[in-house]
Amino acid sequence: METKNKKLPVGIEMFHDIREHDFYYIDKTGFIKELLESWTEVNLFTRPRRFGKSLNMDMLKAFFEIGTDKRLFDGLEISAEKQICEEYMGKFPVISVSLKDVEGNGFEEAKDMLETVISDEALRFQYLMDSPKLTSYEKARFEPLLTGRFEKTSQLTASLKTLSALLYKHTGTEVIILIDEYDVPLDKAYVNGYYEQMVQLIRSLFSQVLKTNSNLRFAVITGCLRISKESIFTGINNFTVHSVSDSDYGEYFGFTDQEVRELLSYYEMEELYLVVKEWYDGYQFGKEEIYCPWDVLNYIREHIGDRNVPPKLYWINTSGNEIVKKLIRRADSGMKDEIEQLIEGKSITKEIHMEMTYKDLDDPREGEADTKKENLWSILYTTGYLTSKTPSSDGRHYNLEIPNKEIRAIFVMQVREWMSETVIYGNTDRLLNFCQAVKMGEADKFQELFNEYLMETISIRDTGAPSNRKESFYHGLLLGLLRGQGKWKVRSNLESGTGYADIVVEIPQEKTGLVLEVKYAENGSLDSACKRAVEQIEKKQYEMQLKQDGLETIHKYGIACYKKKCKVLRG
Repeated sequence: METKNKKLPVGIEMFHDIREHDFYYIDKTGFIKELLESWTEVNLFTRPRRFGKSLNMDMLKAFFEIGTDKRLFDGLEISAEKQICEEYMGKFPVISVSLKDVEGNGFEEAKDMLETVISDEALRFQYLMDSPKLTSYEKARFEPLLTGRFEKTSQLTASLKTLSALLYKHTGTEVIILIDEYDVPLDKAYVNGYYEQMVQLIRSLFSQVLKTNSNLRFAVITGCLRISKESIFTGINNFTVHSVSDSDYGEYFGFTDQEVRELLSYYEMEELYLVVKEWYDGYQFGKEEIYCPWDVLNYIREHIGDRNVPPKLYWINTSGNEIVKKLIRRADSGMKDEIEQLIEGKSITKEIHMEMTYKDLDDPREGEADTKKENLWSILYTTGYLTSKTPSSDGRHYNLEIPNKEIRAIFVMQVREWMSETVIYGNTDRLLNFCQAVKMGEADKFQELFNEYLMETISIRDTGAPSNRKESFYHGLLLGLLRGQGKWKVRSNLESGTGYADIVVEIPQEKTGLVLEVKYAENGSLDSACKRAVEQIEKKQYEMQLKQDGLETIHKYGIACYKKKCKVLRG
């Protein structure tokens, strides 16, 4: 009888580890049946990071590979498919490589890593050196694969095809090839400046093993991006791509709603369902609404020890988020408006290019700026920062939105970084003028400059929230500006008088104090909101703490904000 002692498989990517060591496993073996029934010789699956691609690839290896432990699949969905199991389970030689560690500061370093990856896989088949079915010449061709010492690049690019030919000759059975995280070497090469060299190397490697390879039964490749066929998969026929927008295989990467409900029930955490859904659900893969498994497992793991742990940004630690930074850095006024709409929970319509090269993301040259910016939306969609809940009407244009609270928080974090670096501290003269106006009680100048800042920012207001939460954006921006004066003592929500003042500032060297109360002006009624803010300062005596601290000049400001407008009234 099953007990509630199963461990959570956080970060476990080996199928046999999960099955042998009593980890909780969400059954994805239906993937095997669908893959065989929808047979294509070369299959590329693109999904965001941390959605179970590597675990699924290892599951395929465990199912098909000669000598597999068939007990690993006992009780799983595929075990009910008797004919498939009889015909396919444990019947094929399998070459399985992951390119996730193929990187380096330069091309030669990355090339060395690729040689190591292929050598490590070849070592699993070193029994071929004793095979009576192989000639001495064939064994000599196998030797560089075992040692990882390739005298010529041509030996490296032919290595997987060579290995498949030797395995076929030894076993008499066609070979299954699994290549995980195929685009990581290209990503790293793009970042470190040797992209063209890596493209040529990977293209040649793939072309030889996947194109007209008579020893190949079928191949499965995974990655985050669909790199253009012309760039990597040139000339490979019988090639099918299964992306996040395609209707097939949707439920096999990530967790479905029912799977999450069962997982929470197993660990007796049903009360967390709504929080998990708000924070980690919302991805649309074909017809399926999907949760990020990495997030769900980490959230449950932390709650096993402490039921009061708040939701966290688990996914942010698995990706550099450089693409969001690029979008924000390149945003013109139109793109800023679109980012604001997304953060507000709205959708935007964009043309999505499923096939791209990393050069499509490069810093735009003259005449290409608009195209480069638009390509960023495609990458944000395919890598999981945006999703589309409705099918595309023409296969090109999609209604894009942020999938959940976690990704919204990542956008907000990157916007705040950008505002700090560019809007607030990018113009030191304006910042000094702003702080001088606030210090001197110049409400009109304060209002003029704060309006300038608002026009340049990307708003991160939550439009569905009550007014006090909408105020937090303006509150935060003011704090950032006032803290630009390093010698000022700036405090937020300080208890003073008979309440808590939004912002209190002490300038000890000039015996000057500031009290700022921020209001969100519903329906744009800035004048009345300003008056309410000033009345609140007076009624609750927010200046009391400043007086107790011996400050002689105190300026009190009521600040009303609505969208990208503000009004400042001095009390």
